[in-house]
Amino acid sequence: MHFLLTNDDGISAVGLKALSQAALERGHTVTVCAPQTQQSATSHHLTLHAPLMTQEVPWEGAEAYAVAGTPADCARIGILLSKQPIDYVFSGINDGVNAGTAVYYSGTVSAAREARMCNLPAMAVSIEVHAPWESLLHLAHLAVSMAEKAVRAALPRLCLLNLNAPALPPAQWKPLRAAPLSDAYFLDSYERRVSPHGQTYFWLEGGLKIEPHRPGTDMALLEAGHPVLTLIGAYQEDNEWLKTNLQDLIG
Repeated sequence: MHFLLTNDDGISAVGLKALSQAALERGHTVTVCAPQTQQSATSHHLTLHAPLMTQEVPWEGAEAYAVAGTPADCARIGILLSKQPIDYVFSGINDGVNAGTAVYYSGTVSAAREARMCNLPAMAVSIEVHAPWESLLHLAHLAVSMAEKAVRAALPRLCLLNLNAPALPPAQWKPLRAAPLSDAYFLDSYERRVSPHGQTYFWLEGGLKIEPHRPGTDMALLEAGHPVLTLIGAYQEDNEWLKTNLQDLIG
């Protein structure tokens, strides 16, 4: 198989190296296309009013490109730069989980979503911060193994797989679980300050504050030590909520 790898942590991120190494060790072909710089929490931003400067970079066993753009940009540009058809797209491995409501901010998830919009199967892969190399590489092999199987079963239109893991040694991981996204939202706020010139500005508070996670959701399982797989973007033609409430909305 031919894998396109991207991320939002940038071209030098160790998680990107782990995915590449795992894919190559399993006999696959790899093309890398990632942002030049850190692009976390850029969501699905596309560059519309600036050139996307691209530079080929040295990469063991693969062709690799650094793009002065966002993760979603890199998914699109990587498809253009690839010298052969792409079978599967990976975004990650991100340093920090992309689970629950974080998926709406995530550049990692958005790069995979952009690939799905381009009709390529895709998976976002993330792990808790401070994960050891053995956990990164183990997760990378797990992700590639999943892709080898998933490519035979077409994903629903615009849906992507989202794989997260705890920052534990692999021997301490609990069994892989499939789960829905947690709907718990962030509770952090902003500190109001005044500059020496009298201008008001705001600074995001440090530390992560979030609502409790419902049992059985992805974040709850991650906190319990399980790697978790989630399907994101399950569009439905038959929207039951809208059918039930449509008359009240338009009446």
